[in-house]
Amino acid sequence: AALGCYGMNAVTALTAQNTRGVAGIHGVPPDFLAAQIDAVATDIGAHAVKIGMLHSAELVHVVAQAIDRHGLTRVVLDPVMVSANGATLIQPDAVQALVSELFPRADLITPNLDEAALLLGRPVESAADMPAAAQALLQMGARAVLLKGGHLAGDEVQDYLIERGNESHVMRSERVHTPNVHGSGCTLSSALAAFLAQGLPLRLAAEAARSFVLDALKSGAGVRTGHGAGPLNHGFSPKQTVFRELEDIG
Repeated sequence: AALGCYGMNAVTALTAQNTRGVAGIHGVPPDFLAAQIDAVATDIGAHAVKIGMLHSAELVHVVAQAIDRHGLTRVVLDPVMVSANGATLIQPDAVQALVSELFPRADLITPNLDEAALLLGRPVESAADMPAAAQALLQMGARAVLLKGGHLAGDEVQDYLIERGNESHVMRSERVHTPNVHGSGCTLSSALAAFLAQGLPLRLAAEAARSFVLDALKSGAGVRTGHGAGPLNHGFSPKQTVFRELEDIG
């Protein structure tokens, strides 16, 4: 909404969590997830899709089927697997399901270094490791990879974008020193989907989404919410809703 899009949710899981961590996860029944997606796709439609946490292989399968059933495009997959405090958010069998069923259907995946390491089965510990890790994720079936380097130490944050058939693109910025980083990766992938929905090509959408996250971090840096990692300030400069014609949704 802050970027001028009308966002619609299909809830995949309920979580008991706060700024200190995740206390519990309750995945929704697969048939109810399918019903949520169908309700949106057959009425309102979607210019782009952002996929977040999918707790089980069954939920991954439901989403993959829905993408095909409704011809959904501009799909951004954020392979949410580990919370900021290290809690595992995904069942082991869901990891392989993500790779086999959603990597080929997604236009972009946006793992952080911990998630990339889990997917690849090896650590990704430095900026020097990122190009090879991103290339390996492409070889696993992804069409494009935005590998996020925010977990590395230092005053500079580096993210690495690679697309099949195109040159890689490195994006760098000064680190915003704040405890309020809860949801920054989810915000980035959602912002990317919003800019893709508005017609930006992938590289420009990635740069615009990254700038939005940096501004949201800066704007919320001095706020204290809870006793752990607080949220970004998404509403620092809200945009008017953008209208684009949507192809026939049937």
